[in-house]
Amino acid sequence: MGEESLKRRKREDKGGEDSQSTLSHEPQRMNLQKQANLFLFSLWSVGLISGICMIVGTIIGSGIFVSPKSVLANVEAVGPCLIVWAGCGVLATLGALCFAELGTMITKSGGEYPYLMEAFGPIPAFLFSWTSLLVTKPSSFAIICLSFAEYASAPFYPGCDPPQVVIKCLAAAAIVVITIVNSLSVKLGSYLQNFLTAAKMIIVVIIIVSGIVLLAQGKTENFKDSFKDSKISVGSISLAFYNGLWAYDGWNQLNYITEELKNPYRNLPLSIIIGIPLVTVCYVLINISYFTVMTSTELLQSQAVAVTFGDRVLYPASWIVPLFVVFSTLGSANGTCFTAGRLVYVAGREGHMLKILSYISVKHLTPAPALMFY
Repeated sequence: MGEESLKRRKREDKGGEDSQSTLSHEPQRMNLQKQANLFLFSLWSVGLISGICMIVGTIIGSGIFVSPKSVLANVEAVGPCLIVWAGCGVLATLGALCFAELGTMITKSGGEYPYLMEAFGPIPAFLFSWTSLLVTKPSSFAIICLSFAEYASAPFYPGCDPPQVVIKCLAAAAIVVITIVNSLSVKLGSYLQNFLTAAKMIIVVIIIVSGIVLLAQGKTENFKDSFKDSKISVGSISLAFYNGLWAYDGWNQLNYITEELKNPYRNLPLSIIIGIPLVTVCYVLINISYFTVMTSTELLQSQAVAVTFGDRVLYPASWIVPLFVVFSTLGSANGTCFTAGRLVYVAGREGHMLKILSYISVKHLTPAPALMFY
C-alpha cells in the first residue's frame, strides 16, 4: 500500500508539474500574441499621402527621364505617341482599380500572393512567391540601383564613362543603405519615400513648366501634322503599349503593404485614384515638353532625353537634371524594397518560405529578416 500511494503521489506531482508547465507557457504565448498585435498596430503608419507617394515614387523612376523613346520608335509620330502614353495610363488605372477591389476584400499584404492563395490554392501562390523572390524583384531592384549609381558617379568622371567597379560599388552601397533604413523603421522608410517623391516631382514640374512656357512662346512646329508618317499597325501599336506599360510598372505596389495602410478600405482606392492619373498627366505633359525642343528624330537619337532637354532649355542650370534623376531612381528603389520585403514576410508567415523570414524585429518592429533576405 505504501508503495502504491507513493507511486500515486509521484503521478499527481508529475501531473501538477505538467499543468504548471502548461500554465507557464501560456503567458509566453500571450506575450508573443501581444507582440504580433503590437507589430500590426505599428505597421498602420502609411496614410493617404504616403500611399500616393509610394505609387508615384515607385512608378516614376529613370525611364521617363532617360529613354521615353521606346514608344515613339514603334509609332514614329508625335500624335500616336502621346495617345499611347495616355492610353497606357488608362489601362494602368483600370488594373489598379481591380487590385484596389481585391485589396479591400482580402486585406492581406503581399500583392498578388494572397489573391492567388485565395483563388487558386497554395501551389500557384508558392510558385509566384519564389519566382518573385529569385527573379523579378531582385533583378528590378538591382537595375534601378545600377541606374542610380550611373548618374550619381557621372559628375565625378566628366568626359568619360564611370568605371564599372565604381558603379557596382555605389549600387551595392545603395542596396545596403535602403535595406538598413527600411529595417530600422517603417515610418522612416515611409518618410524617405515621401521626401524622394517630392524631390522627383520638382524636376517633373520644372520640365513641364519649361515646356508650357515654350509652347506659349510659339514653339509648336513639332506638333504640326502630328500624325504624318505614323506607322500604325497591330504589331507597332502592341509594341508601343508594351513599352509604355513598362514605364507604368509599380501601379500594384500599394497592395503589397495593405496591412500597413491606415484604413485600407478608404486609403487604398483613394491613393490609386489620385496617384496613377497624376503619373499619367505627368508622363503626357513631360513628353509634350520634350517635343517642344526636339523633333522625333532628335529624340530617338538622344541617349538621355531629359539631359538633352536640360542642355537646351535649362543651361547653365542643366546639372540639376542628373541630380534629380538620382533622387528619382533612389525613390523607385526604396519603394521596391519597401514593398517586396512584405511579400517575403507574408510567404514566410504562410509557410511557403523559411519561418524565420516571418519574424519581426522586437526592437524596431519591422520585418527585418525578410528585408535582409530579399
